[in-house]
Amino acid sequence: MPTVLRIKGLRFHFYSDEGTEPAHIHVRSAEGECKFWLSPISLARNRGIPSHGLREIERMVYDNQQFLLEKYNEFHKN
Repeated sequence: MPTVLRIKGLRFHFYSDEGTEPAHIHVRSAEGECKFWLSPISLARNRGIPSHGLREIERMVYDNQQFLLEKYNEFHKN
């Protein structure tokens, strides 16, 4: 499960067995974990992160979308 980015106590990572899914990122916080699709950006799943936290994470995903897509494709060799 490679970590590709850390911001404000959040860990942005992939799971190695999910290469058949569309590009996405998992984000772990102290409250839980969420998953965002990367193109187009949308929330795929949330487990425990409050709505204000999701808005902040979504902004970070937008701000880093190109980098996250590059890392996803590099890791999954797309």
